[in-house]
Amino acid sequence: MLYDKVYEEPENFDFSIKTLGENSVNSPVEGITFTTDSERAIFGDDLKKIESLINQKRAVPSFEKAGPREKIFHDPSWSRAAIVTCGGLCPGLNDVIKNLVETLYFAYGVKHIFGIKYGYRGLIPDYKHEPVLLTPDYVDGIHEYGGTVLGSSRGKQDVGRMCDTLQRLNVNMLFTVGGDGTLRGSGEIAKELLRRGQKISCVGVPKTIDNDLSFIGKSFGFETAVYSTADTITSAHNEAKGALNGIGLIKLMGRDSGFIAASAALANSLVNFCLVPEEPFELYGKNGLLKGLERRFDSGKDHAVIVVAEGAGQELFKDIPQQKDASGNILKNDIGVMLKDIISDHFNKKNIPSTVKYFDPSYSIRSVPAFGTDAIFCYGLAENAVHAAMAGKTDMVIGFNGTNFVHVPIALATMERQKIDVNGFFWKQVLSCTRQRTYLYGKEDS
Repeated sequence: MLYDKVYEEPENFDFSIKTLGENSVNSPVEGITFTTDSERAIFGDDLKKIESLINQKRAVPSFEKAGPREKIFHDPSWSRAAIVTCGGLCPGLNDVIKNLVETLYFAYGVKHIFGIKYGYRGLIPDYKHEPVLLTPDYVDGIHEYGGTVLGSSRGKQDVGRMCDTLQRLNVNMLFTVGGDGTLRGSGEIAKELLRRGQKISCVGVPKTIDNDLSFIGKSFGFETAVYSTADTITSAHNEAKGALNGIGLIKLMGRDSGFIAASAALANSLVNFCLVPEEPFELYGKNGLLKGLERRFDSGKDHAVIVVAEGAGQELFKDIPQQKDASGNILKNDIGVMLKDIISDHFNKKNIPSTVKYFDPSYSIRSVPAFGTDAIFCYGLAENAVHAAMAGKTDMVIGFNGTNFVHVPIALATMERQKIDVNGFFWKQVLSCTRQRTYLYGKEDS
């Protein structure tokens, strides 16, 4: 696991944050405790590993803490900012946009804030997407709606031309809201700007509904997505209970990481089988899913609820060529439809009465507004992104480490996908809650 690698080879992981130069401007932010660059938050919580590094006189991995600096790099009176949202929709996008604008405008007095339309495409003149001037009035009620008022897109664009556009707009701060591909693009822009000597801060806000970015702790929208699965799982359970040997099958988001599916199974304990990309499963044979369903029905249960992440079971499509989307992500084959057809066909052939009801709420979940503490989290991410940019930080993304917002180098955040540890406590909880190993293997999980 990545966590272990950091403590085994800490010198191979660079936690340092790039800056544009010396901070010499007095911050206009008032009534707040300032944070210094020397304040650090230790990565991880394993005391033995931390003590071992200290005993070896090796550096303990730690993040630079986020927060307002007393001295900043950019003079607010002539600063101009740009905000871009990329990739798939996610609850909380409009919250982040609103909070970026309001922090820039009210805390720092930055009046020129451009909204870049339709992702990185909006930085390429050929597409003719004119920037929108964002003001507090413009963003006042956008948090009440899902999606993004700026629009979004996938796919790489020419880095040099995007940098040219930023220079023409006289922008000195770029906020990129997106996932793995967006942040990689942000990192490339930051490096090109540094090479050119252009003093533009590039700061990312992590958007990945799958919660699969490394080192950032968690991302906005994930909590709302898990919460929003409740009605669908309950409906699937009711449908399954309404028929003899009824099966409710729900496909949830999670291309490479099954955090939404696993968390939904824990949050709504009606789920009997949770299938995730991190743990391959069989369809046939004595330990296959079909036999597991039979075992459940034979045990006296008259229904079953299955939650499957979209990236689960891709090994079952080995004869189908892989395709990629505009961002280079491998497109997943539809495991939900496949399972629906195979399960229905299996019980029909065995003359066992059964009904499969299939639910795919993915798009309705990702397009809802953020709820409660998730919306509050959006505010913290956006506010600290502005503080970082005003202080001249660049090539970084805001993360959350334990109880602290922190500065994370983009190279770390995009190093590899964060995935469920199938030997860890979290997955053991899922197995205990669903009791799926009882049906798949005829035994409880230890």
